[in-house]
Amino acid sequence: MTKILVTGASGFVGSTFMQRFAAHDDLELFGVARRAMPWSNYAQVDLAQGLNIDFKPDVVVHAAAHVSPWGTEQEYHRKNVTATQEVIRFCEQNECPRLIYLSSSSVFYRDEPQFNITEDSPIGPEFISWYAASKYAGEQLVSNYQGEHVILRPRAVFGPGDTVLFPRILRAAQKNRLALLTGEGQPAVGDFIYIETLCDYILTAAVKPGLHGAYNLTNAETVEFQSLLLTILDRLGLPRPTRRLKVTTAMRIAGWLERLYRVLHLSGEPPVTRYSISVFAHSKTFDPSRMLRDLGPPSISLSEGIDRFVTWQRQHA
Repeated sequence: MTKILVTGASGFVGSTFMQRFAAHDDLELFGVARRAMPWSNYAQVDLAQGLNIDFKPDVVVHAAAHVSPWGTEQEYHRKNVTATQEVIRFCEQNECPRLIYLSSSSVFYRDEPQFNITEDSPIGPEFISWYAASKYAGEQLVSNYQGEHVILRPRAVFGPGDTVLFPRILRAAQKNRLALLTGEGQPAVGDFIYIETLCDYILTAAVKPGLHGAYNLTNAETVEFQSLLLTILDRLGLPRPTRRLKVTTAMRIAGWLERLYRVLHLSGEPPVTRYSISVFAHSKTFDPSRMLRDLGPPSISLSEGIDRFVTWQRQHA
C-alpha cells in the first residue's frame, strides 16, 4: 500500500488523479485543496497558511497552483511559492516522503518560436509571465528538499474537466469572437498532453524507484495549433473563425485590455491576455527522449485523447 497525498485535489489535474486511481487496491489517496469537496478522503486547506493533517504519506503530489493566465504577482507568489514552502515544511515534519512537484513547461517560454526544448534548456532569468516565474521559484525550493523529489513540467494539458486551455477558446468561438492568428513565418506547431496520460505519468513518478530531476511531459506528438483547433471546432459543430489577426496586432489589443483591467480594477479576467496569445502564436516543441526513457510511452494517444475530450465537451457544453 502506497499512501499518496495530493494537493490541489479539487483542481483539473488533482481531481482527475484522485478519481482515476480511487479504486486501486495498492494505493491510499488523500486530497487537500481550498474548495470543499464531498469526499471522505479529503480536507479543505489553504496551503499558504500551512498544512496540518492527520495523514502520513509515502508520496506527496503537489499539484496545487494558481494556473489562470490572469492574476497579481502577489497572488501567484502566495499560491505557488508560499504554498510550496508549506508543503515542503509538512514533508520535512513527516519523515521526508517523496515529493512530486507539478511545475509547468512555461518556465522555458520566451516570446518567440522555440524548438526541441530539453530538460536542460536554459531557464530565465526573465520569464514570460508571473505564473512561469512563480512555478520556477517553486522548482528551486523543491530542488533543495532533502527527500526524494521529481519535478514534472507538463505542456498544454487538455481533456475532460479542463478549465484553462480550451474552454476559453471554445467560449470565444461560440460568441463568434475568435480570430485566427497570422504571422510572417510557418504556422505555429507544438505539443500537448492529455490529462489521463499526465496522471499516469504522475503515478509512475510517484512509485517508480530511482527517479530524480526534472521531466518535460508531452504526448510526444507535435501538431499544428490552428489545424487542431479547427478540427475540434468542426467536431463540436462550432463556427470556424472568419477573421484573421496579425500576432503583433493581437498582442497590442491584449496589452491594452490588461492595462484597462488593472487600472479600473475590473473583476474577472480580460477576454484575452498577452500570455495566451504568445503560447499559441509561437511554436513550442519538446524533446521527449528523457520522458520516454524513464517513464515510458504515453498511455493514451493524442488522437484518442481528442476523441475523449470532444465526447465529454458535447455532454457538458
